[in-house]
Amino acid sequence: MCGRISDQLVTASQAKTKVDFQPSYDAVVIGGGHNGLTAAAYLARAGLSTLVLERRDIVGGCCVTEEIAPGCRCSTTSYIASMLRPEVIRDLKLAEFGLRMIPCDPAIQVPFPDGQVVPWWAERDRAQTEFRKICPQDAEAFVRIDDRLKRLARYLQPFFLEPPPEIDTRSMTGWSDMLRVGKRFRGISSAEISELISFLTGSLGEFLDHHYRSEKMKTLFLANNVYGKHGGPYQPGSALGLLFHLLSGGEHELQGFYGHVIGGMGSITQALAASGANLGVEIRTATSVAQISTRGGKAIGVILEDGTEIRARVVLSNADPKRTFLKMVAASELPEDFLHAVRGIKMDGPCAKVNFVLSEEPHFTGTSPNATPLERTFYTLVPSLEFAERCYDIAKFGEIPEELWVDCVVSSNADDSLAPEGKHILTCFVQYVPYRLREGAWDGKRELLGDRVVKKIAEYAPNVPRSILARQVLTPLDLERTYGLTEGNIFHGDLRLEQLFFMRPVPGWSQYRTPIRGLYLCGAGAHPGGGVTGAPGHNAAHQLLRDWKKGMLRATA
Repeated sequence: MCGRISDQLVTASQAKTKVDFQPSYDAVVIGGGHNGLTAAAYLARAGLSTLVLERRDIVGGCCVTEEIAPGCRCSTTSYIASMLRPEVIRDLKLAEFGLRMIPCDPAIQVPFPDGQVVPWWAERDRAQTEFRKICPQDAEAFVRIDDRLKRLARYLQPFFLEPPPEIDTRSMTGWSDMLRVGKRFRGISSAEISELISFLTGSLGEFLDHHYRSEKMKTLFLANNVYGKHGGPYQPGSALGLLFHLLSGGEHELQGFYGHVIGGMGSITQALAASGANLGVEIRTATSVAQISTRGGKAIGVILEDGTEIRARVVLSNADPKRTFLKMVAASELPEDFLHAVRGIKMDGPCAKVNFVLSEEPHFTGTSPNATPLERTFYTLVPSLEFAERCYDIAKFGEIPEELWVDCVVSSNADDSLAPEGKHILTCFVQYVPYRLREGAWDGKRELLGDRVVKKIAEYAPNVPRSILARQVLTPLDLERTYGLTEGNIFHGDLRLEQLFFMRPVPGWSQYRTPIRGLYLCGAGAHPGGGVTGAPGHNAAHQLLRDWKKGMLRATA
């Protein structure tokens, strides 16, 4: 059962040489992204024979390291590790399988149009000292507010690794779940409840305007929030990111951890795959699932695009909810109200990625000449809250903004193994851009987007345009086509209040089970949502195992 991951991989062409009848598995996982691999490893650890089927020729989903030019590798999609669950790292022994992360320090760094670069150091006293240079009053407020935010985040932390409550006063399970939730908030004060509600419903911009004076200080907080979601900083619910990003992560379970992954983000999924293989997980790449087989309201396996049928006692989908239920399951097998809710999930991804190979390191104006390579790695190009709000207003009507919010990571400064000597890797996360263009199509606007990203970077690092050796532009449509993200949404569904907690993916089905018995959702479309956390995969596997122990799933496939 054990062995190297390369020994476990079977390509589609190899599979076609086999007869169509396949042996049964206890569990089949659709999608080899980080959550699918996490779920598979936990199931195999519990003794279930488990198969992972990945559409692409590499595992990892959106957590991958890929070559974008000869000898030059890049985290093509996800790019910073922040909330990868410590429990997943420990339980699956990822460090033993090559995972290594180093803290981002500064965790955030914003260069401003006036030439000043403001770092947010990981060590709080050092950060406060830096902030005093901007505004002494804001530096003092920062410590008070940081304490409040971290205290509130600790109330939310336990919910990350357990199913959301089933809100149903007509059942004992519903009452039990509500009691469980109540216990999590034991000791919370009325003032803290008010604050928590404000963060869940209020806007980031209004919170910052109320507590801080300096526009630069406000922009630092903006640079750490509202990633990948619809809406500018003044949209209701956007303040939630202040708490979300203070949930703990990394091997040492630090609140607000940000890390560079040595070898790129693909090192996370390679470690997960190797850990799973060691536990007995079988992984097949270049193997696309066309349909989830059902019989009598129960999942009995999957049918591949080549017609091969694979039987299993349970099926887990790491695909997003729309792709899972609207494309892989016959509509006749699902309740109409459930299908209606799934169709209404807000996706419409507002993000893109642009990756570069450069002949020289970007020189961001205002960076200290004494800055170390690690301190010259992470820059967020967003000059103000007003800029971000205006950018979203343009994108929401289907236009590509002339000026964009660009997150820049000079990843080769943190890890020189990504490129040969003399070359540098710059990966850029871009928002806001529309999935649906008002005029034209993304295939004809891809290079326009790339050019506008280069133009924005050049305002802060003028040497970048002349040093570009290779460029990869991934529009929202490319994210959908290449990585299987419906409408290019990196979170498998927007992170908004009505699509979180017991509302995710849809009300009534938040506990990883689905209307089809034996079919579970284990990806970011399930609670607690997106980001490279491993939490949805962990939680789905444990929910399945609880059902398994109750005898609910042991019928022969």
